[in-house]
Amino acid sequence: MKKIFGFLAGEVVLGTLIALLSVATAIASFQGAMADSEQNKYEIQGMQSLNDGNAEYLSANQTRIQDDGNYDNWYINQETNPDVSAYYEGNFTEELAAAIERNGPDEYPMDEEYATALYTDANALWEDSDASFGLASEFDDKGDQLQLVMLIMALGLALAAWGSLLGAESNMRIMFSLFGLIAFLVGLYVYFFMVPVIVV
Repeated sequence: MKKIFGFLAGEVVLGTLIALLSVATAIASFQGAMADSEQNKYEIQGMQSLNDGNAEYLSANQTRIQDDGNYDNWYINQETNPDVSAYYEGNFTEELAAAIERNGPDEYPMDEEYATALYTDANALWEDSDASFGLASEFDDKGDQLQLVMLIMALGLALAAWGSLLGAESNMRIMFSLFGLIAFLVGLYVYFFMVPVIVV
C-alpha cells in the first residue's frame, strides 16, 4: 500500500487535500444556501401570481354575470323600451360588444372566444404561477444535490484531517488520505454531473 499510495502521507499532499476539501465544502454550502434562497423567492412569486390569478378569475366571473344580465335586459327591451335597451347597451364590456358583433344580436354571445378574452389575465397569471413553482422545484433539487456535495466533501475533510493527526509512517494515515481523496473526487463528480444547471 505504501508503494502505491505512499505519496498521500506527505505533508504537502495532505495539506493540499485538506485545503481543497475545505474550499469545496464552503463553495457547496454557499451555493446550496443561494439555491434555497432562489427556491424561496420563486415560491413566493408563484403564490403571488396564483393569488392574483384567482382574484382576476373571480373578477372575470363577476363581469360575466353582469354581461349576461346586461345582454338579457338589452335584448328583451330592444323593441318595447329602446331607452332602457340603450342604457344596458352602454354597460356592455368590450368583450361582450365584440361577441355580439361576431355572433349577431340574436345569438347568445357568451361563446368560447368571449370566455378566452374575459379570462386572459387570470390564465396568464396562472401560467406565471406554474412557471415560478417549476423554477422553485428546480432550485429545490439543486439545493438537495449541493447538500449531498457538501456532505461528501465534509466527510472527506474529516478523513483527511484525521489522517493528518497520525504519524507519517502510519498505514492508517495513507488510508485516511486515500479515502479523503476519493471523497473529493466523488464530490466533484456529483457537483459537475448531478447538480442541475438552471436557466432562468
